[in-house]
Amino acid sequence: MHADKTLTMMARPNLPDDCAMYVLHYAPDNASMIVRLVLEAAHLPYSTRLVDRRKNDQKSENYRKLNPTGLIPTLETPEGVMSETAAILLWLGDTHGLVPAIGDARRQILLRWLIYTSNTPHAELRSIFYPHRYVPQETIAAHHQMGTKRMLAHFGILNDVIGSEPWLASPDGILAPYLCALMRWSVLYPKGKTQWFTIGDFPHLLAMAVTLEGTAQARAVARAEGLGPNSFTAPTPPTPPEGAAI
Repeated sequence: MHADKTLTMMARPNLPDDCAMYVLHYAPDNASMIVRLVLEAAHLPYSTRLVDRRKNDQKSENYRKLNPTGLIPTLETPEGVMSETAAILLWLGDTHGLVPAIGDARRQILLRWLIYTSNTPHAELRSIFYPHRYVPQETIAAHHQMGTKRMLAHFGILNDVIGSEPWLASPDGILAPYLCALMRWSVLYPKGKTQWFTIGDFPHLLAMAVTLEGTAQARAVARAEGLGPNSFTAPTPPTPPEGAAI
């Protein structure tokens, strides 16, 4: 396993006394970026361990002992190992008071759109990024056309949701980083096949991205992962100091 890269953070006052440092297993510009944004925003102490995709480390025996799915991210916590982006975000949110508590009417709204984001547009993007894993070679062009059309519909739904529930766009919450990451990836991946998405077509999502991009947590993650100065509103291919995005 690679050496730790530690970011020194000030713990929030509500950080449990027995909470050890989190360990985020990451690759630059992967879904781990979403978790990293939340850790930074909440000022939670954590270290990172690179999962080197150039060496296919995510499929290695050591990594699969932590996360049998061989996917990124994985978060080591004092209560055990967490995986799956939405699960990690919700666990961090509940543990550190970042999401509405049970009994708060807003919680139902957040859960609805967090799980939708994970199950539908995120999953759809994966099939667009890696079409050879989903369809025969001769149908990839049609698959891309149909998948991107569905993604535009998903972004339209999410744009309306943020417009009607603007608190979901808070840069200190758990949903905004997720949505901004999906928009970033839609601009960049797969290379040469991203002309279908224009962030300006979704004004509420664009405003959310502008706000997040201006935060200290976004700047810190951009520096750590080489994401560029306009990580979400005008993404450029990452130039990370270590590892690779794909």
